[in-house]
Amino acid sequence: MPTGQPNVARLLRLALAQRGVRRIARTLSDWIDLQWSLLVSAIERVAPEARGRLLDVGCGDKPYEHLFRPFVREYVGVEHEATFRQTSAQSRTKGPDVVYDGTTLPFENESFDTVMSIQVLEHTPEPGHLVAEMARVLKREGVLILAAPFSFRLHEEPHDYFRYTPHGLGVLCDQAGLRIDRIERVGHLWSLLGHKMNSFLGLEVARMGGVAQSMGKLGHESAASQKNRFWLLPLVAPAMLGIAAGARVLDRALPDAQEALGFLVVARRVDSVRGERRTLPASPPPGSGAVSGDR
Repeated sequence: MPTGQPNVARLLRLALAQRGVRRIARTLSDWIDLQWSLLVSAIERVAPEARGRLLDVGCGDKPYEHLFRPFVREYVGVEHEATFRQTSAQSRTKGPDVVYDGTTLPFENESFDTVMSIQVLEHTPEPGHLVAEMARVLKREGVLILAAPFSFRLHEEPHDYFRYTPHGLGVLCDQAGLRIDRIERVGHLWSLLGHKMNSFLGLEVARMGGVAQSMGKLGHESAASQKNRFWLLPLVAPAMLGIAAGARVLDRALPDAQEALGFLVVARRVDSVRGERRTLPASPPPGSGAVSGDR
């Protein structure tokens, strides 16, 4: 830490120790974190599709539970035991209701009305098997809500295997007897670029991964070990805020249909569609997250 800067770091630590300040900081950091905020917006748009008994596959510390609770009767979280123990989420108060070995979901066939899996598919070396397992425990005409990244930095290494296009997700769903009814795009070119720049500034320059985890973020990653550079926040934070604001404006003004942070699909179990491929529209309306809006 440069000479003369320890007081800044100390004041920031004391401020973040206050619950109210920490809540404001979390809200602001969520807005700056383009991937997180745009993904949550996409989830909010599809959450009313959920119903009945819901299974969250790869639930972590259940960061999306509050979005689905108004629409479901029961919310059950399941995690791969070995990999969950390696994440910072394992030390938090909320966690999975059930853990398993990562091979066969420990539930009977057709036991859930809704199955969801958010940003988990890239971490399994056999994504087709996982999607088939989710389809197995889903009731006929049940709803699958599945989100996966298209462009994202390496994380949870070495268990980071794939990135997905909407067409790739379509193949996986089709092979499991699932019909895609809706696809939501998470971001466009400018939010993708903005997120990468802000990730570099926040995690590599200011090294704020530990602070983010203390606010309940980055639960999918192992506990941060780098020493924070608090004294850089007065420079880095305004830059990140400006990048996030600019990216949001440019996404609406100049959307790019070939770029995204990720995609979220809503599918239904209809075994008769197995093998019947559907053509997915390539471009959403400007300013919209929807790629395919047929319901």
